[in-house]
Amino acid sequence: MAHILSIVSSKGGAGKTTVALNLAVALAEGGDNTLLVDVDPLGAIGFSLAQSDTEWRGLAECMLDQLSIDEIIMPTKLPTLSLLPRGRLDPLDVGIYEELLHSSTALRDVIAAVEQRFRYIIIDTPSGLGIITRAALSVSNLVLLPLQAEPLALRSISQTLRVLMHVKEHENPNLELVGILATMVQLHKDASFNIMTTVWESFSGVLETYIPRADVFGTASEKGLPIAFLPGQYSPEAARFQLLVTEIKGIIQGLGGVTGETDERPQRELI
Repeated sequence: MAHILSIVSSKGGAGKTTVALNLAVALAEGGDNTLLVDVDPLGAIGFSLAQSDTEWRGLAECMLDQLSIDEIIMPTKLPTLSLLPRGRLDPLDVGIYEELLHSSTALRDVIAAVEQRFRYIIIDTPSGLGIITRAALSVSNLVLLPLQAEPLALRSISQTLRVLMHVKEHENPNLELVGILATMVQLHKDASFNIMTTVWESFSGVLETYIPRADVFGTASEKGLPIAFLPGQYSPEAARFQLLVTEIKGIIQGLGGVTGETDERPQRELI
């Protein structure tokens, strides 16, 4: 059974899609079969990988019964990572797409059809707490909240936490918060440092791992690559996503989930 993790942010610009893409890659590079699902009407995952708006068929066609699940799941050159794109969606039809996701069982049916094939399913949601995000939360058992280290994001995080509490209490009792992930952190700057101090002091569930603001993310976006796939020396930012995977797996184990790692180890001899 897959761990289904939605990446949710009430505010745009928090690095939500960047986190979703690079977390999925880090999980897959660690050997876990991972599916990255793009439910964002903008098709943000495709744009992050330098694809045109009409390049890939996907969820939109599946919901309209034009294609089957197997026809829309895309393998990648990383054998343990697959993509489920948003699909070819005319911007004029976004309202129809949103209503289908909200009012039908389409997303639940898609997840149910594939969850036995993957250990992790990462869902990239649109910014905000609207009906698509709520649909994603209704089919997830885990949620991760990227929080941009700036004042407006800090002021709005309580809204997101309230929605999560409501969903857990009234719609999906299996939903658990993995944690709050600080992004675009610049600890050498007073404003960012002060925000982080407030976050650490005011909220429970803030992850130890954080994602700094760094030029490498712009370079990766320009090339249409995850940061771990850039040429040259392996970047510290890519290594942070490996740390994030380790921390998330520890939290899942603490919640009673199975991550694939062996909890019991035999005694070994060093010499």
